[in-house]
Amino acid sequence: MRETAPRVRIASLPLNVQSEYQIPDAIIPPLFSNMKKIFLLSILLLNLNACSKGQNVFRYPEYIGITIPDETRMEFVKLNMALANIMNAYVDTLNTKKTVEDAIVGMLEKLDPHSNYLTPEEVREMNEPLQGNFDGIGVQFNMLTDTLNVVQVIPGGPSEKVGITVGDKIMFINDTLVAGVKLKNTDIMAKLRGKKGTTVNVKIQRNKNPELLTFSIVRDKIPIYSIDAAYMIDKETGYIKINRFAATTYDEFIKAINKLKTNGMNNLILDLQGNGGGYLGTAIQIANEFLKRGSLIVYTEGVHQPREDQNASANGQFEKGRLVLIVDESSASASEIVSGAIQDWDRGVIVGRRTFGKGLVQRPLMLPDGSMIRLTVARYYTPTGRSIQKHYENGNTDAYNHDLINRYNYGELLSADSIHFPDSLKYNTLLNKRTVYGGGGIMPDRFVPIDTTFNTRLMRELSGYGIVYKFVQHYLDDHRKVFQSNFSDFDTYNAKFSVTDELMSDLIDYYRHDRANAVKDASDTDTTKQEGLTDEQIRTDLERSEGVIRAQIKSLFARNLFGESEYYQIINNRINAYTEAIRIINNEKDYKKLLSE
Repeated sequence: MRETAPRVRIASLPLNVQSEYQIPDAIIPPLFSNMKKIFLLSILLLNLNACSKGQNVFRYPEYIGITIPDETRMEFVKLNMALANIMNAYVDTLNTKKTVEDAIVGMLEKLDPHSNYLTPEEVREMNEPLQGNFDGIGVQFNMLTDTLNVVQVIPGGPSEKVGITVGDKIMFINDTLVAGVKLKNTDIMAKLRGKKGTTVNVKIQRNKNPELLTFSIVRDKIPIYSIDAAYMIDKETGYIKINRFAATTYDEFIKAINKLKTNGMNNLILDLQGNGGGYLGTAIQIANEFLKRGSLIVYTEGVHQPREDQNASANGQFEKGRLVLIVDESSASASEIVSGAIQDWDRGVIVGRRTFGKGLVQRPLMLPDGSMIRLTVARYYTPTGRSIQKHYENGNTDAYNHDLINRYNYGELLSADSIHFPDSLKYNTLLNKRTVYGGGGIMPDRFVPIDTTFNTRLMRELSGYGIVYKFVQHYLDDHRKVFQSNFSDFDTYNAKFSVTDELMSDLIDYYRHDRANAVKDASDTDTTKQEGLTDEQIRTDLERSEGVIRAQIKSLFARNLFGESEYYQIINNRINAYTEAIRIINNEKDYKKLLSE
């Protein structure tokens, strides 16, 4: 039977995946001819007997159309022979699957930081957040002090339908005790998730009532939202925060844009801080909404891949009106594609810090057991020709993964004066001919340093040990009804609620109690064994950190009571890049000046 090239849907290919190092990765639509070559080369590794029988392992049917250069044929023979001998002559019983996987991983990690191998399980985990839904019960939870706390209930989801509410504590899942037992989040998710239509039984503790409530929940499709917040900052300026470029992001974005326009939006702040990427097609769709038809958005090119342009295909929803994008050192891949296109066409102002610099393009190669190789085949370039990818050394992934730490140590995150570009990296924007820079990542038009003024040991421990979060959850357990009766809507809450000195004192008491218990229960090698701060140290640290701590408490109350968007409406006011974006977008003279310099 004649083999055909594999069918690939562009919309199903993720452009970014978060690894344990938070390193973004990318995938673009494959050229089928090159995919076939990669697939057929993998067949060579299966043809282990060909060499020993004297067969020509490079003789294939005419229709394949693949030629292996003479100078590389011996390397393929060596690889086949090495694997065959290991599998047939090694002294001990061999785990063949692991040996082959280790060989693949070893080859890929010497190429570049983003070519990698994924097991079938990792492939499923990779696709889930970008596909926009999964089968489950429709709650967000957090494990605090060995207790499974419900922190959000998805509207219209299975849990809401049976009456589960924010603040409930899940004690049993299908008669298995999960409270007081140290379980990983992945273990809990495995128990709660399952095929649509199946049932999971949970026992809930509500408001410290010792009598548990039993719920039978029928699992269903649960949406994963990629827009964290969309709201009006003032009468003319809207704000949208995108956390990833997923399959549903464009529809969410259009819905948010239309809602904000209805509320009077003329200007927009688009927040891409911490956005590690997602689908290429979604990034193009988003950029298309800001650029004129025919505008180049991004192009890709590699030694074996000819240049491929992606252009704006239609008139966008927001081609006019002032536009500011906020980015930081964790904005990567798809975020950089959108930011680079906006900057190169002088469409908007980029505010923040230099982005991550992830511009290598991975092509997926699905293997027979459901695993996958993602092989780097090209680079991304902005419309002016700037390479998005930052410098790397082949095989030196440790240095690559520590790049952000090095940026901080070299002062790049603290001062724009520490960043120097050679003349060879200077480019001119397409309309106003202003200077922008290549060399990896997108350098903002207005630099905003990272804020370290509140970074005290008290602040680090309150955040690092989850103490503020636990305190808010604990406090609401006792006062939720009071909050709900006093603040029926977010606007009332935001205007009238303030974090009192008494509440701050309660937090500090909770901190002391938490640290004392942690030290008491910890082993000698446990990092939580560190003693808490003295009263004098707490007073000193509060002088620097108190404002941020109060904002955290108020915003976490808002998230628990109202939702994610309300959380950002409060906490954003403590983020310097956000306040600078507002200042620029409301000052037409400064805005135009930044786009003309």
